[in-house]
Amino acid sequence: MQEPNSTTLSQSIIRGITCRCPRCGVGKLFSGYIRMRPNCESCGLDYAFNDPGDGPAVFIILIAGFIVVACALIVEVKYQPPFWVHAALWIPLVLITTLIPLRSMKSLLISLQFHHKAAEGQLIPRKPQ
Repeated sequence: MQEPNSTTLSQSIIRGITCRCPRCGVGKLFSGYIRMRPNCESCGLDYAFNDPGDGPAVFIILIAGFIVVACALIVEVKYQPPFWVHAALWIPLVLITTLIPLRSMKSLLISLQFHHKAAEGQLIPRKPQ
């Protein structure tokens, strides 16, 4: 049975991709490109719980790296262009495939963190024997 204010996983994913508050889905999550607001302007949720760390950047780097390297290898094998053509093609592609999805990926990880009530790991103290 769901709690009264809980959301489904699909709602959390949509709220994450659209950069909205993970609790209400109305307030904005960011005040800048990837700078977090201190709290939700709509429901007042304190965003201090979030800690996506390097996760968004790692996912984006892996995905963008795969896309760019695959394209560069295909172009090199088929056409063997000079190095300046590679630079002209792949530098903009790297910027596009990393900067555009970074904000949505960070928001998605924060939303999923809220949905699953993820928290920092804690050690349980041992009982003396």
